[in-house]
Amino acid sequence: MTAAPEPPYRRIADEIRRRITSGELVPGDRVPSTRQIVRDWGVALATAAKVLTTLRLEGYVETRPRIGTVVATRTPTAASAPPAPRSPSPAPASASSGPGPGSGPDHDLTRDRIVRAAMHIADTEGLSGLSMRGVAARLGVAAMSPYRYVKSKDDLILLMADAAFGEETYPVTPPEGWRARLELCARTLWKVYRRHAWLAQLAPLSRPLVLPNLMVHAECALAALDGHGLEPATMMDVHVLLYSYVQGLAVSLEQEAQAEAATGLTEDEWMADQVESLRAIAGSTGYPVFAKVTAALADGYDLDLDDLFEFGLGPLLDGFAGIVEGPRPA
Repeated sequence: MTAAPEPPYRRIADEIRRRITSGELVPGDRVPSTRQIVRDWGVALATAAKVLTTLRLEGYVETRPRIGTVVATRTPTAASAPPAPRSPSPAPASASSGPGPGSGPDHDLTRDRIVRAAMHIADTEGLSGLSMRGVAARLGVAAMSPYRYVKSKDDLILLMADAAFGEETYPVTPPEGWRARLELCARTLWKVYRRHAWLAQLAPLSRPLVLPNLMVHAECALAALDGHGLEPATMMDVHVLLYSYVQGLAVSLEQEAQAEAATGLTEDEWMADQVESLRAIAGSTGYPVFAKVTAALADGYDLDLDDLFEFGLGPLLDGFAGIVEGPRPA
């Protein structure tokens, strides 16, 4: 009887494992992402996800937020490495060839596990790397199993967003003063977006997400403004402007992650490739102020979004002060 051909995910996992054990890839090195595996080996996204899941379970790789999947700090030795899982032999044909009730990995499947696995994929691969099949592969369950708990990918993303916004809460006793309270709201939201940058691309301001845990952050901002004699529409305007400030900067976090995944270049590596072009522009006569400013930056300009967030928050709140505290008609 001819042996069944080795499944594609196993052949790809074997190749990446060989690169690790041979020293071609060392601890901390990035391994091919799911997108790279799809492109280089011509397989489906679910197959690519299964490759990385297999290597992760074997201890060869680990996932680091905003970096991706890298060679694990401590990889298994040849003697200690767990045996590579192989596809099970076909079961004899019978009316009960599937697993019995309550057996197998599907037995422990919950909606929360699905949501958390999906968030992990989005954190490391971006929303474009998310699929229901990929989530199933990461959890080691049948491709259709997640659909018993979540109707569609769109519904899953809403559950992910609600879970993400619910990771940060506010103290029962808020700080004194509207400004301190708005600062707390903004910094808390920034912390959420910093952790889950994919949130920034979910919906425009004109079509806000109606999620219970997102409303917690809206309530924080509106409560800070309550009692200051503002019109309800003005309160909403200030809240939306504060939210859009945070979301607008967070868009750059997600776009940078997408650009790095697409090009394979970090932000610093990409900027290094632009040096000659920037010098040419600065050396021309058409941009004198740009040339003067860049020449004065002896050590270059380091764009740090966390610093930029703090830098911009102060002037934004200064502007709100004129609305909240300024003279208003009696």
